[in-house]
Amino acid sequence: METAVRTGPGWADTLSEVSWGSVAAGAVVAAALSLALLALGAGLGLSSVSPWADSGVSATTFKTGAGIYLVLVAVMSSAVGGYLASRLRSKWTAIHGNETFFRDTALGLIAWAFATVLSAGILGAAATHVVGGAASGIAPAAAQGAASVDPSQVFVDRLFRADAAGAPTAGAAGNNREAARGEILRLWTSSFKENSDLAATDRTYVARVVAQQTGMSQADAEKRVNDVIVEAKAAADRARSAAAKLAFWMTAALFFGAFAASLAAVEGGQLRDGTWNDRRLVPRAW
Repeated sequence: METAVRTGPGWADTLSEVSWGSVAAGAVVAAALSLALLALGAGLGLSSVSPWADSGVSATTFKTGAGIYLVLVAVMSSAVGGYLASRLRSKWTAIHGNETFFRDTALGLIAWAFATVLSAGILGAAATHVVGGAASGIAPAAAQGAASVDPSQVFVDRLFRADAAGAPTAGAAGNNREAARGEILRLWTSSFKENSDLAATDRTYVARVVAQQTGMSQADAEKRVNDVIVEAKAAADRARSAAAKLAFWMTAALFFGAFAASLAAVEGGQLRDGTWNDRRLVPRAW
């Protein structure tokens, strides 16, 4: 049923309403479509990264492919949401074309913002579960184990890895071994958290403990400590780089989504204010 047309001198200048019902409808559809497309991306393997270095999708390919797909998801879902927000609004008459263009653009932008807040606040956990845990149904035990591994423990394990030729005796690797590992783990965690490195005195101490527990010479233990520290720094740099790339792709997806929603809202508004000529819809004239 068409909304009654209001007339009278100056009424159009005082009309400043937002069709919140259509905005909410477009936002909900955009959020739901985003979740569906994210699930499709997970099914296509965009989130399937092997924990092993020599198998599965490479980290670079995954980041680039997932980023591009994230932008496409934002554009498609936002365009649908913005189009529906303007197409379902009440019909505007006796308003200048420029004002109508601005209102439709703003309506699409509001619908995009509503969908973004809705996705972040309500659907965020579901989207994270779909994208990050898509492989949990295939190998739940492996996924749970990989998620619970502390990177610091991995590097400490590499420090205390005993060579077959220089393995310590049973007495040397007795009850003090776990105590030594716990001490080095605490030292490693606190030092890398603050400085991303070990102090010179700490390096010497860690090398001495490693030599005692593994049967290596002091020189070999110091070399192992230095090598593991270099690996830890490289891993930290890769993590920071990955976080920066993720932030870039998310920002790009938000901007492209906002533009797509506004542009689609203009198209939907033109058709909403258009007229039906027999069976053909004539868009609004500017």
